[in-house]
Amino acid sequence: MMNREQLHQDGYALLRRAIPTEWLNGLRGAFDAGVKPSDEWPVPRGAGWRHALLDLDSTVQATCRLPALLAVVGELIGERFFLAQVEGREPLAGGGHQMLHRDQSAQRPGDTVNAMAYFDDYGPDNGATRIVPGSHRPRLNEPTFDFNDESEAVQLAGCAGDILVFDADLVHAASLNPTGARRRSVLIGYFAASRYAEHLETVKLRSVRMDTTERFDPMGLAFGDACSAVSRASSSSLGVGAGGQSP
Repeated sequence: MMNREQLHQDGYALLRRAIPTEWLNGLRGAFDAGVKPSDEWPVPRGAGWRHALLDLDSTVQATCRLPALLAVVGELIGERFFLAQVEGREPLAGGGHQMLHRDQSAQRPGDTVNAMAYFDDYGPDNGATRIVPGSHRPRLNEPTFDFNDESEAVQLAGCAGDILVFDADLVHAASLNPTGARRRSVLIGYFAASRYAEHLETVKLRSVRMDTTERFDPMGLAFGDACSAVSRASSSSLGVGAGGQSP
């Protein structure tokens, strides 16, 4: 079972096979049906990526509300929160590489949590995510993080159905997809309830069509029970591994 202290220390959790297997074909279909070229988005998307608009799909919405996922998000945010954004992303052959970066919290550290739900197997061969564990809360007097320094970065690998949940201040990046193998995923954003007014100001720019009025209370989410259920469903433990090995 996941440990709260370890979660806050690392700034992320990798939920193995959190998405029911029987949902995956439908999720891949929703992704493919929702793909839009860059110039059809309010803010043009970057080259080297395929982006999909799928926030109204019922199975996508159910994925965003999986109990283990919400429990980890609630533990990281620490107050009432809401589902703010869902967007499909897939690195194309020869594309996908990003410099290490932080997505950034807004009003306070920890008020924003992101999740990557993977619809295909992922690893070094198709542009899997890189993370720097523990980089979300720099220690006192610690030097400014050098985003060109990859020495502490870990590239993840795993199976379709995994979900990576991370504090928005965690240093991370997508990677080059050298083979062109499919790596469909959705990037899910959760915001503390205090960010709602700010969220409403940019919903059109972010192509948010779904209802975002629902609130989730961490006190009502069984962190231990939900996370132990995911652990039992997988032969792999939660965490990371180095050198592209399964975390």
